[in-house]
Amino acid sequence: MVERKSLGFTPPDRTELKRLIAESVAQGISDAELAEQRVSFVYGNAPKDSRITKESARLASNRLRLKPI
Repeated sequence: MVERKSLGFTPPDRTELKRLIAESVAQGISDAELAEQRVSFVYGNAPKDSRITKESARLASNRLRLKPI
């Protein structure tokens, strides 16, 4: 395996960022937030020339349900 070289500087202290991430992970995500993220993902990944709107993505996400494995 190739040995990694030092970048030549010490990385900045990110304790505040690490604390915020830990709080966010501990808080979790509500079902409503998860549903809105799903809608945003669908809308954001739709082709530019499609007729998909955020509202149509929201309606489709309410009708379609995935079965857990």
